[in-house]
Amino acid sequence: MAILSFITGYIIPFILVLSLLVFVHEMGHYLVGRWCGIRSTAFSVGFGPELLGFTDRRGTRWKISAIPLGGYVKFFGDEDAASLPDASGLQGMTEEEKAQTLAGAKLWKRAATVAAGPIANFILAIAIFAVLFSVYGKVVADPVVAEVQPDSAALAAGVEPGDRLVALDGSRIRTFDDVRRYVSVRPETPIVVTVERNGQDIDLPMIPKRTEITDQFGNKVELGLIGIVTNEERGNFRVESFTPLQAVAEGVTETGHIITGTFRYIGNLVTGRMKADQLGGPVRVAQASGQMATLGFAAVIQLAAVLSVSIGLLNLMPVPVLDGGHLVFYAIEAVRGRPLGAGAQEMAFRIGLAMVLSLMVFATFNDISNLIG
Repeated sequence: MAILSFITGYIIPFILVLSLLVFVHEMGHYLVGRWCGIRSTAFSVGFGPELLGFTDRRGTRWKISAIPLGGYVKFFGDEDAASLPDASGLQGMTEEEKAQTLAGAKLWKRAATVAAGPIANFILAIAIFAVLFSVYGKVVADPVVAEVQPDSAALAAGVEPGDRLVALDGSRIRTFDDVRRYVSVRPETPIVVTVERNGQDIDLPMIPKRTEITDQFGNKVELGLIGIVTNEERGNFRVESFTPLQAVAEGVTETGHIITGTFRYIGNLVTGRMKADQLGGPVRVAQASGQMATLGFAAVIQLAAVLSVSIGLLNLMPVPVLDGGHLVFYAIEAVRGRPLGAGAQEMAFRIGLAMVLSLMVFATFNDISNLIG
């Protein structure tokens, strides 16, 4: 019974969410590639042995494979699913056939085809947020201080109940979400909080404290806090409604916040302000999918939007075997006037694969450590 509950509560939501994101990502590659005249021989959701599939009239094999941790589009002339060109095969092709391969297409067509995957993930996230905001609106709270916690950065800086936060490091804010989003990724980083008090703006320098909190599911998360309680946390908030066009604009803004927050997190990892054990892998994603499933369909879809942005950003990393690595190769080709040699590309792909596998192992180790910790 426990195993069945684990499968239905965690594994199935995880597979459904990840499969949707992979399908959209690979469909971006496929559609733009097809538009550019590049043939595809396989479209797979998942890796490994094929579970089921069919071949369409264009010769593309559409399939679902056994390992649901990714997917790929294999283009005509590719040696493998990572789009490494088949050098020997290309030599025996006619010019017309070469033009239908990814390696033989014009540079801009190759770049567009490769970039289309991550872009599709960003578009999906914007669309999901737009639909959610259109249907449910957005819960917001004004950044008015209801209480200042003892022994906090806010108390030390002189924040008082009734103050309204109006700017962070000179940038104007509108809701408490703006405050939370800005402060959480800046632990132990000096910031200037501008508050409005008695009709006057007052600048209050402070340093958010690195704090470990436990969410409603028992997960421990480390972030920066300044120690204020708002009316939102006392149940006083409002729901903003949006027209469809406004919802799309808000979806773009929300997606942008996730992107900038991700880069800030990576910067904190590099500078040591955040611990690397916050980096999660497939186990943590499965856990999060199951937890969100208990909150309802809207929560699962919102998680899908966040993960879609993450997948798009991950694939844009300048690492061979990822889309970003291909784009780097194309940039080098544009500068040199000719592509890198087959041997150099193959070596780079092997190094890139080792890097990706190492990252997956590290993230999975973190996941398991958090589960048994």
